[in-house]
Amino acid sequence: MSPSTQLIEFLEQLTVSEGGRAGEHFTALEWQKDFIRGAFADGVIDADLTVARGNGKSTLLSAVALGHVIGPMARSRGEVVLCAASFEQAAIIFRHAVRFARDLLGSAEVGRRKGRLRTLDSTNQKLIECRQTGARLRCIGSDPKRAHGLAPILVLADEPAQWPAGIRDAMLSALRTARGKQPGSRFIALGTKPAADDHWFSRRLEDPGPRHYVQRHDIDRKDLDRAIEDPEMWHAANPSLAFMPDLLDVMREEAEEAKRDPGLRAAFRSLRLNGGTSDVANRDMLVDPEAWAELLVREPPPREGIPCWGLDLGAAAAMSAICSVWPNGRLETVAAVGCGKTLDERARADHAGDLYRMAEEGGELIVCSTRTPSIAELFEYAESVFGGVPGRIVTDRWRLGELKDGLEGERGKWARVELVSRGQGYRDGGDDCRAWRKAIAAKAVYPVAPCRLLTSALAEACTTSDPSGNEKLAKNSEGGRRLRARDDVAAAAVLAVGHALYGKPPKPAGRRLYGGLVG
Repeated sequence: MSPSTQLIEFLEQLTVSEGGRAGEHFTALEWQKDFIRGAFADGVIDADLTVARGNGKSTLLSAVALGHVIGPMARSRGEVVLCAASFEQAAIIFRHAVRFARDLLGSAEVGRRKGRLRTLDSTNQKLIECRQTGARLRCIGSDPKRAHGLAPILVLADEPAQWPAGIRDAMLSALRTARGKQPGSRFIALGTKPAADDHWFSRRLEDPGPRHYVQRHDIDRKDLDRAIEDPEMWHAANPSLAFMPDLLDVMREEAEEAKRDPGLRAAFRSLRLNGGTSDVANRDMLVDPEAWAELLVREPPPREGIPCWGLDLGAAAAMSAICSVWPNGRLETVAAVGCGKTLDERARADHAGDLYRMAEEGGELIVCSTRTPSIAELFEYAESVFGGVPGRIVTDRWRLGELKDGLEGERGKWARVELVSRGQGYRDGGDDCRAWRKAIAAKAVYPVAPCRLLTSALAEACTTSDPSGNEKLAKNSEGGRRLRARDDVAAAAVLAVGHALYGKPPKPAGRRLYGGLVG
């Protein structure tokens, strides 16, 4: 029996742990079998797979990795290295592998002192090791320094299109050099197509060398616009579509939204049709002004249920803002500034005219007693305006420690509130911007007029896109906060809308805020 056949049989012993097929045996689809047969054929040392997002690539990747630790591909002291754009992304696949192992071997054999598999799952180490053979799976981010000194039998490069441009070539060189230390070792790259033709993953897909297997599931760039309108064409980039009715429903919904919103169109073309996005606009408005104006004239529903707060904290020169979104889509905002400058001085510096004075008179803005906007004063005011505390607070990581210190002084009031921290890069920011655009396109948001600060912020708030169409709020630079065209209220709204309308329900009350930060 060939090694690829043995690996396929091993995969089909595993149990799916999440989604609609949770509890069922893993069934390798024909396109997955084709890739395994090609990638692990005799003499093949390089293999590449490109497929649209959502087709089970991460699950396949984790299963193949586990097959080299406790399956038919395991070798004494053989090491599998999983490299992703970030260590956090590699951790997602790592946890898939751990769940597969627990279902296959039993919980007593995984991560226990005398179990068959030793696991490390810390903030800087992700490892699965077989105590009997020494075979192991190690996760790393796309940092070339971490790739030196490795001697793997298998390198799995996940989503290379997302690797940082400045180090992706150096990372490839380090991994391929490490791969060459072991006889019969392989280098496998899997992910969506890069937008840049000079990306090493693009070059490998277009011009494979000897002993190199390539499998592509994509749509040509010239056909992308037509493919958005034609669901039959989606199967070319989504070989799992016929077996994933939930994916088909999501794609139909996203396609309708993409037809109305250019920002969502770019992501759909890149991630759902796997077509690359070389012509994606670098910056785009966070919301179309006409679309926002249509939302403002509608009658908002009453406050019902438990709201979610989006929080954006600012320094002395900036605002701090809270956006409260209820489950029915009602949206309200409040903001705070420090006392270092008068509102008129701030307005002149920000070219804001009478905006701040009108916002204060309308109850949207307060001036704190401290130079830096006080978290305590802002929360007290928001609680009085919104009628209570939220079920969840979603915030970026700016001043996060200060936020937790401030909330600890009110343990009884805030103990049952879930705190979620979000990064402001393309990973978390892309998810949040997509959820925001989805809500605007579906008219699921009901802002309470006049909503002056948010409307002003949205008039100038822009997004910037990476080569794969993932968006984040644009700043004046990649490392700083804008001094004009305040986006604090817009940032809070983006955080709140996605988690209130499309996020998972808040954690059970038993999981307290101070038992550990969620996110």
